[in-house]
Amino acid sequence: MKKFARMIVKHRKLVLLIGVLLMIPSLYGMTNTRVNYDLLTYLPEELDSMKGQEVVDKVFHKAATGLLIIEDMESKDVIKLKEKIDEVEGVEKTLWISDLMDITIPKEFLPSDIKDVFYSENSTLMMIEFTHEAASDATQTAIEDIRGIMNKQCFLSGMSAILRDTIKLADKETPIYVLLAVVLATIVLALTLESTIVPLIFLAAIGMAILYNFGTNIFLGEISYITKSLAAVLQLGVTMDFSIFLLHRYEDELKINSNKDEAMAVAITKTATSIAGSSLTTIAGFLALAVMKLGLGKDIGFVMAKGVFIGVICTITILPALILTFNKVIHRFNHGTVLPSFNGTANFVTKHYKKFVVLFVLLFIPFIYGKANTEVYYNLDESLPRNLDSIVALDKLKTGYDMTTTHMIVIDSETPSYQAKEMLGEIEQLPGVQSVIGYDKLVGPAIPYEYVPDKLTDILEKDGHKLILVNSSFKAATDEQNKQLQDMNDIVKKYDENGMVTGEGALTKDLVELADVDFKNVSIASIVAVFAIILLVFGSVSIPIILVGTIELAIFINMGIPYYTNTTIPFVSSIVIGTIQLGATVDYAILLTTRFREEIRHGHDKIEAMRLSLLGSVRSIVTSALTFFGATVGVGFIADMEMIKSLTGMISRGAIISMFVIIFMLPALLLLFEGFIAKTSRKWRRN
Repeated sequence: MKKFARMIVKHRKLVLLIGVLLMIPSLYGMTNTRVNYDLLTYLPEELDSMKGQEVVDKVFHKAATGLLIIEDMESKDVIKLKEKIDEVEGVEKTLWISDLMDITIPKEFLPSDIKDVFYSENSTLMMIEFTHEAASDATQTAIEDIRGIMNKQCFLSGMSAILRDTIKLADKETPIYVLLAVVLATIVLALTLESTIVPLIFLAAIGMAILYNFGTNIFLGEISYITKSLAAVLQLGVTMDFSIFLLHRYEDELKINSNKDEAMAVAITKTATSIAGSSLTTIAGFLALAVMKLGLGKDIGFVMAKGVFIGVICTITILPALILTFNKVIHRFNHGTVLPSFNGTANFVTKHYKKFVVLFVLLFIPFIYGKANTEVYYNLDESLPRNLDSIVALDKLKTGYDMTTTHMIVIDSETPSYQAKEMLGEIEQLPGVQSVIGYDKLVGPAIPYEYVPDKLTDILEKDGHKLILVNSSFKAATDEQNKQLQDMNDIVKKYDENGMVTGEGALTKDLVELADVDFKNVSIASIVAVFAIILLVFGSVSIPIILVGTIELAIFINMGIPYYTNTTIPFVSSIVIGTIQLGATVDYAILLTTRFREEIRHGHDKIEAMRLSLLGSVRSIVTSALTFFGATVGVGFIADMEMIKSLTGMISRGAIISMFVIIFMLPALLLLFEGFIAKTSRKWRRN
């Protein structure tokens, strides 16, 4: 490692040149990586709801469906609007009452089953089927074209329209997230570091690492919009530790060796060794998300683990080259910091460590309960601002047409018509079912197949499948709808064992069930992975228990607070926040514990060793935690997307909670169990 470090120092200009040149392909990769805005597509393909969705998409082209509410418009004008929409590229077809019967028939004389679907007081409903899937570029362009045709009497909703508004909102806000994270992180670094220039150098090195990470995402095929929105902010906050550790080690070496090149070579060598364990725990924490059955976990996990690894490489290559290149400027513009010496903190913690142990135990009780009872929501539209065009339209659908959610049932077209009608009748009797539309209900066995309009056949029966649409007044992810879906599935299976129930409600129900399993799996995987790495780094059985237990308390506090503040959080937060907080802040615990072991090996008694450890590490811990806080807290305040707001808000809060727990609780536990640690750790008291 020493030879590598000296090579970096000697060829620093070449290192920077290579670093700059690598930005070119990275920019290409970043701009050409597809972004997925439909979280439901991350469900496992083997689920019935996903199989049914594929049939609905590929055969009936209804997976991408828009619902257009038209208020106070004459039928003849609705026909003209319909014809214009039919001509839009990317639209497969539209469905309105005119496709089923003569529009000259007064709506009062229409069968109630049909009238309730297409009319509500002063408005009418038109269904728009798109040629491609909801998140495709073609469908999104078609949405914009349709909105160009619409006037203020029209309101377009459906998953395709909601995705379009999500894309526009995310594209508008993501650059603001990054800019705000950079500004706030710079302010924190300027206040906590002695140099005015160093924060800019840190941000330059980390910025290049972030660009490399986003550029290499092209090899993953696509990333989710949540990953796109958060990855840069998280990578900035998580990998800033490594830069701070390198700078502090370099400054320490300069006090011993006035030759800056040699001092930096030693600093690189020692930093690489010290951040090896901490970076591995962070990477392991993010990779633990890959055990999720929901594909979103792999998406966030792989991108962030890759980002941390790239961050480590840049810390021991690009950052040293930048520091040495601007060494004179760095030391020319020095100033004081707002951070105290922490003498009082070190003395207070070591003097009262037994009280902090008691507090550690007592805090678990209320926050384990709070974490277990925090309310979680799964409805994706709830994470979006209510003033978005598609959400306004969705609210009109719910109130005017009782179409809170629409289920789609796919059965074999060989199912006898009389059995299909019986099935439809049973489904109609289920609580919360507002209307059922099926081929056999509208046509029936008395009408010969050849007399059935082709458009109606294409809509409800095609390529060996029958499609049934069920409108429900129940909200997705509620107990009432989940019970309704279970009963509906039982009815469908009774008539066709290969029948499938799909749609937003069924997909969300599967999402709820998967999320519960994923939460447990991710928690266990992250704890086991981090535990194993700490065990290897310290050669100790007891230290992993103490360190992981300390961070878990911080996680319980963070995830328990929403219960006591009566806050409902999105399901994604409940799954990933613990892993992110564990992986990102366990570095602080490793830093303090490593320093404590060094002081013990120097011959100090445990109290003095801990006092010196706190004096030597608290500044780094506070600087890192505040930088992580600064990089995420701003996003939590300004984000309009509730999912992003909740995630970043909890991450920023978690950084501060972990900081306090590690500074006050961890020293107490290490002091209390120091004798036990010595017996269960390799070479704890001797070098």
